[in-house]
Amino acid sequence: MSNVLIRLASTIETRRTSDCKKSYVAKLLDHGAEKCAEKFGEEAVEAIIAAVKNDKKNLTEEAADVIFHLFVMLTSRGIKFEEILAELERREGISGIVEKENRTKREIL
Repeated sequence: MSNVLIRLASTIETRRTSDCKKSYVAKLLDHGAEKCAEKFGEEAVEAIIAAVKNDKKNLTEEAADVIFHLFVMLTSRGIKFEEILAELERREGISGIVEKENRTKREIL
């Protein structure tokens, strides 16, 4: 099932050069990274509202929108899905508390 995320990332990358009149992805990317980030934020807020309301169906739909728009936002800044996977693999098996402490220490240096 996780292959759908790889296919989604690939589709978004492919559509970045498509005609803006035919591709929602191309249209978003044409409006710039800031607009892509704004759209991601809107979708995240909608997911939060659905979660607060305990609306599972809407939350599921909004979560899919969040993931889609996250991928578009990452693409707008030249970040590949593989880079996100590599970062998740780096963190795998590390306590979230420890990982956060290590990140904070790196930021101080």
